[in-house]
Amino acid sequence: MSRIILVSSFLLFSTAASAAPESYTLNPEHTYPHFAVSHMGFSTTHGRFNKTSGKFMLDQAAKTGTLELTIETASIDTGLPKRDDHLRSADFFNTAEFPKAIYKSTAVRFKDDKPASVEGNLTLLGVTKPVTLTITAFRCGINPIDKRTMCGADATANLKRSDFGMIYSLPGVGDDIKLTIEAEAYKD
Repeated sequence: MSRIILVSSFLLFSTAASAAPESYTLNPEHTYPHFAVSHMGFSTTHGRFNKTSGKFMLDQAAKTGTLELTIETASIDTGLPKRDDHLRSADFFNTAEFPKAIYKSTAVRFKDDKPASVEGNLTLLGVTKPVTLTITAFRCGINPIDKRTMCGADATANLKRSDFGMIYSLPGVGDDIKLTIEAEAYKD
């Protein structure tokens, strides 16, 4: 009997230990990076980026993962075309010279069985700085509509735009940016 328990334990452990990392591709129709910034201390301006792509890998057994996210900066949308054109200019995102913002993870930290934060580097305006994303929600499962395996997450980060050289209109337009990313991805 103890031999059966030992063999069963070994098989269970070896199956869990050999669980392969799973790759996912972000669904651009359900991935929304958006930001909030103070406007002269009177109100908060919100905007989003409409074109995002990326991939992540998750190994829940080993509690590791990777993330790469690409944001097309010209897809900025604050709801006001004139303001969006100004945000695309060299004063802010300089989308002609820097059409993409790229985030690449360096580590994924877990709490219990779920990712809790992603440490990585954000490249914006040709400047790369460390940024940590705090995961506020995470769930994987079967999409009830198309029956495909997917994961979804909400994450936030705080950063200073001046760290990336975006200094136009400081301090009228705030330096502190709250970045929020809601994302869904399908298993490859």
